[in-house]
Amino acid sequence: MQKCILFLSIFAALLTGCGRPPANAIAIPPAEEKPLPADRIAARLADRLPRVHLNRALLDAAISTNALALYIDTLDYDHTWFLASDIEEFRQSGPELYKKILDGDTAFAHTVFERFKERVTDRVEFTYALLDKGFNTDKDEVWQWKRDQAPWAESEAEWDDLWRRKIKNEYVSRCAAIEADAKNKKEHPADETAEAKDKKTGAEKNLSPDEFVRERYKQFKLLIDTNYDHETILQRYLSSFTRSYDPHSDYLSPRSVEDFDIAMSLSLVGVGATLRSEDGMAKVIQIIKGGPADKDGRLETGDKIMAVAQGDGEAVSILHWPLSKAVRQIRGEKGTKVVLTVIPADDITGTRTKEIDLIRDEVKLEEQAAKGEVREILTPADQRLRFGILTLPEFYADFDAVRAGKADARRAAADVKRILTEFNTNSVDGVIFDLRNDGGGSLADAIEIAGFFIPLGPIVQVREQRGVSVLPDNDISTLYDGPLIILVNRLSASASEIVAAAMQDYGRAVIVGDAKTHGKGTVQSVFPLSRLSDELGSLKATTASFYRIAGGSTQLKGVQPDVILPSIYDAIEIGEEFLPNALPWTQVRNAYYRPWSPSVKPYLPELQTRSGERTANDEEFKKIISRRDRIQKRMNTPEVSLKLTDRIAEIVNEKEIEDVQDKMEELLVRTDEDENEKLPDPVLDETIRILTDFIEISAGTGMLLAQ
Repeated sequence: MQKCILFLSIFAALLTGCGRPPANAIAIPPAEEKPLPADRIAARLADRLPRVHLNRALLDAAISTNALALYIDTLDYDHTWFLASDIEEFRQSGPELYKKILDGDTAFAHTVFERFKERVTDRVEFTYALLDKGFNTDKDEVWQWKRDQAPWAESEAEWDDLWRRKIKNEYVSRCAAIEADAKNKKEHPADETAEAKDKKTGAEKNLSPDEFVRERYKQFKLLIDTNYDHETILQRYLSSFTRSYDPHSDYLSPRSVEDFDIAMSLSLVGVGATLRSEDGMAKVIQIIKGGPADKDGRLETGDKIMAVAQGDGEAVSILHWPLSKAVRQIRGEKGTKVVLTVIPADDITGTRTKEIDLIRDEVKLEEQAAKGEVREILTPADQRLRFGILTLPEFYADFDAVRAGKADARRAAADVKRILTEFNTNSVDGVIFDLRNDGGGSLADAIEIAGFFIPLGPIVQVREQRGVSVLPDNDISTLYDGPLIILVNRLSASASEIVAAAMQDYGRAVIVGDAKTHGKGTVQSVFPLSRLSDELGSLKATTASFYRIAGGSTQLKGVQPDVILPSIYDAIEIGEEFLPNALPWTQVRNAYYRPWSPSVKPYLPELQTRSGERTANDEEFKKIISRRDRIQKRMNTPEVSLKLTDRIAEIVNEKEIEDVQDKMEELLVRTDEDENEKLPDPVLDETIRILTDFIEISAGTGMLLAQ
């Protein structure tokens, strides 16, 4: 009987790119070569994938051509290492690769990788020669940093010019960073933050721009030459085939299965962040509530981790590493220090880095559990209202205890029920259900929690290979029937999207948040490739998709809030639509359901108008809008200046803006002394004002009366 693990959260995927190693990186010894039966693995995966995947698409020439493109991008995501002639040569084999996989032949993966190693050797030597000559940093020219869709160089001359600009960009970036830092210290001699950064960065700060870039490529070549074992290459290659079906399907090597199991555990000791590989780095997808990163406040969703240092040791480059290896560097014993070198989420050009030191700790379930509080609000009309704020970081459940039938099994639904009951006891006038950053979890708990706000009725539709089924709330009672707002953002995914979508379709709640939620409307299951042992690894495949009761999918489009608040996430590439080969939005027939009466929909235009007027004049939202617009401008400008004075001015300007942001972020760092103080949260504050408006304009309509 096949083993199936259902999960609905955003989780770590495999490595999908390469990047630039930082200076002073320590070489990692080659991983012990562990021979894998590649022929058996490939053949079984090729046989199993079309049968279990939701779409049941045949493994054919189209799939293998796409797989080839994905595999090449895992090595050369910015299209600078290979030549166009290499790509054309590889593409000749593309349509036939699926036949080789069916036969258990994975030799092509090594053929491509060996060519990549040759190109790396050539380009690293070329880089050294460029650095020996030096650069004219006064010349007006640009670097096209956005190259994921760019063509490969057609000739040696074109390739050399591309690399001259690429290396000059890194050189100028380093020069500008040093000069901007010196300028900042001169203008702010008592700047303790800058001094702290120097101490934390250690020897890396003392490297000249030339040494800095040279060391990057020295370490990068060493990594490629020594750290790519058979399992790593096989995992990348086979995952390229699974990802041709959709971005969440993967081949999990034996090493990756172990990491996957650890990632699903709530007792993991680390920094408290969910990661996915992107552009050769470990990208932060979610900050786990209650973890070290959440409490510290500096690591942000969208940040990309380039290097990791243990304690006060030197940084180790994790660029181009399989995610499983990178995660092992970040994990560690409780109480130990880890220093992360990251590219900030708002620096889409990848020209700035920051160092973040964190003390590893266990992320306890209690920290991730549902929490409730009651706030008393004084309205402009001097009316006192009591609002319940319900926060749910994830739809958790102790599955083992639930399966064992234990009455005290820890579940999100049980905790939410307890909190809502307390809200009723306290006679709250309205409830805000905060699902921001909630990546999903237990489907059963999501359905039960949605049922707390409505009487009997459908919550979500699920399409599997055998057809579409409707999953209902079978409890005719309604635990809370008062004014309700559900707060979401682009990191709200899967189970949280199910709840928000159902409440929106019923007209039961006002949805507030970013322009859309994440848009992950699919379910993955894990199938071991061998029933007898784990030596073959596992296949993780998409086996089902979610649909709203109104018929539309939550896939890709997510849930679009009724009242949209300004958010920097709307300018950053966060969401299902930015993943390659994401499954399309589709729809099925709507389920039969009885809308909530009276619906919130008639009140939405007025709520939108009032909130829009406030946020346009609110100082905190002005900062958010300014930062969002700057990021968006960068996204729409796919080039950066290679003139040193321009780059320094750019960094200084960013530093001035970030200083304001840092002062805000300092307030977010919780200490033992101020643990009970409320953290600044302009989005929640505005949501409270929206709830106040809702109660005001709906007064006298029966909206506030129990059904």
